[in-house]
Amino acid sequence: MFVFVGGGALSMQAQDSVRVDFCSPFDFPLLLSANFGELRPNHFHNGLDIKTQGVTGKPIRCIADGYVSRIAVFHGGYGQAIYVAHPNGLTSVYGHIVAFAPEIQQYLRNYQYANETFTCSLTFTPEQFPVKQGDVIALSGNEGSSAGPHLHLELRRTDTDEYIDPMPYFKRYLSDKKAPVASLVGFYPVEGKGVVNGSQRKKLVPIASLNQPVSAWGEIYTGISAKDYMDGTSNFYGVHSVTLYVDSAQVFNSTTDAVAPAENRMINGFTDYDELVRTRRLIMRSRTLPGNRLRLLHTGASKGIVTIDEERDYHFRYVLEDNFGNRKTYRFTVRGHRQPIPEYCQEADSKMLYWNRTNVIQEPGMELVIPRGYIYDNVELRTSVTGDSGAVSLDYVLDAGNTPLHDYCDLSIGVRHLPVSDTSKYYIVQKAGKRRASMGGTYSDGWVKARVRSLGRFAVAVDTVAPRVTPVGIQGWRTNRNIRFKVGDAETGVASYKVYIDGHFVLFGLKKGVLVIQDPERVKRGVAHQAEVVVTDYCGNETRRTYRF
Repeated sequence: MFVFVGGGALSMQAQDSVRVDFCSPFDFPLLLSANFGELRPNHFHNGLDIKTQGVTGKPIRCIADGYVSRIAVFHGGYGQAIYVAHPNGLTSVYGHIVAFAPEIQQYLRNYQYANETFTCSLTFTPEQFPVKQGDVIALSGNEGSSAGPHLHLELRRTDTDEYIDPMPYFKRYLSDKKAPVASLVGFYPVEGKGVVNGSQRKKLVPIASLNQPVSAWGEIYTGISAKDYMDGTSNFYGVHSVTLYVDSAQVFNSTTDAVAPAENRMINGFTDYDELVRTRRLIMRSRTLPGNRLRLLHTGASKGIVTIDEERDYHFRYVLEDNFGNRKTYRFTVRGHRQPIPEYCQEADSKMLYWNRTNVIQEPGMELVIPRGYIYDNVELRTSVTGDSGAVSLDYVLDAGNTPLHDYCDLSIGVRHLPVSDTSKYYIVQKAGKRRASMGGTYSDGWVKARVRSLGRFAVAVDTVAPRVTPVGIQGWRTNRNIRFKVGDAETGVASYKVYIDGHFVLFGLKKGVLVIQDPERVKRGVAHQAEVVVTDYCGNETRRTYRF
C-alpha cells in the first residue's frame, strides 16, 4: 500500500554540509544479488541490486528527505526509474520498478496519454513532489533489462551524475563475513619487450597451480580473476579492492568507490577484453593502458608493468578486500630467467591505430574515423574489401582482433547500386557469421553514414520489409482484457508503435518483444471492440493491423 507524504520544498546544499543517515528502502532484511563495481561487459554495475523475495510489488521507501527530481520510462535499461535529490548533494535512483506513488503515477499517465508515448523522461522542481524519509515512493518490479524481481538502487552526485558506492551507507543492514575468492592469475608479456615461459602469449594459471613458479624475462604484468561472496546468498559479487605487491612494493591498486558516466566503458581497458569476448571470463588486469583514463586504477609511473631483469625469484602478492574488511591474500613467484625476447614486427599488410591520435581509415568506398582516445593502446588493423558487382555496397572488414572502442565512431560506406529509390531504406549492417545487426544510418550523396562502437565486417543493406505483428490470446480479450501483440522486425528493429482501441489511444508497453496493455480498465469488459495497431521500424516501414474482438 502506498503512503505518500508531502512536505515543503527543499533547497540543495553542498554535499558535505549535510550528513544524512539513509534508511533501508525495504521493511524486510536486505540481501543483494549484485554490488557496486561488479564487472559487466562494457560497464561497471553502478548500484546495489537488492532482492525482493522473488516477487514484485514490494513497497520501496525513500531513503532520505528530498524531492522527486526525475522519473524515466524505457523499454530496456532500468525500465521504470525514480530519482530523488537529497539535501546532502546526492541523488538516489530506484530502478526496475513496476509502479510509482499514486500522485506521480497519475502525472506520468497524463503525460503518456497526452503525448501518445510509453517511453519518456520527466524532470521536476523541488516544489512538485517533495518526499520524506520512509515515504513509499514506488513498488518494486522486474521492468526493463532485468533477469528477475529486484530493486536496483544507485547513489549519484547530483551535480555531476557520478555514480558512488552505496555500500557504506547500507552495510549496517547487511551481513558479510566471507572474503573474496580468486580463480586464476594471468601473466602478460608486453609485446616486443617481455616473455613468459619463453613465449609472448599470455599465460593463465589456476590458483591451485600457483605453487609452481612462472618464468619470465623483460616487461610483464599480471591480472587476476576473482569474485566476492556474502552471507545468506549463493550470489557472487565484484571485488571492492585489489592490490598487487611485488617484493613488498605496491605496483597496482583498484578501489571501486566511484565511477563517472564517461568512465563506464573504460572497464574494457581494465579487464582482459579479448578473454571476455572469447571465453566470457572477466580478468582484472593490474595495468593502466596508455589511453585508459579510469580513475580507480592506481599504478604510479610504472603503469603496473614489472621489469624482470635479474635471475632471481620475484615475489608477487595479491590482496583482495571487500567493503566489510574481509581480506584474502594470494602469493606466487615469478622466476627471472634470461631468455631471448623477439623483436616486435608489424605485419606488412596492416595499419597501426594509435591511442593518442585521430585515426582515419580509408578504403575505396569506405571511411572510418576513430577519434583520439577512443582506443586504449596502439593496435594493428587489417582491412579487406569483398563483394560482387551486383551488391548494394562492398563488404568492408576492419579487423583489429578483439579490440574495444571507447565510444561511437563515424563510419561511411558508399552505395554502388540503388535498387530502391527511397533512400530512407538504406542502413549499415554489421555481419558476424550468420548474425546481422543494424547500425542504422543516413543516406546522403551516395554514402550511408552511421555511428559504430565496435570493429568487424560492415556493408550497406536495404530494409523494405515492415515489422511483424501477431495478436496473442485474442479469443479471451473481450473477457480478460489482457490484450497483447507479439511484434518484431528482422532488420532494423522496432522504432515506434501505437495502439488504438475503438479509435482512442490506449497505452501499451513493449516488454521482451510483446506489446502489453498498461490500463486494461480503459477497455469495457464483455462488449465488442476494435483494436488498431501501428508499428514502424527504423527505416520507416509501417505495419497497420486492425483486429475485432
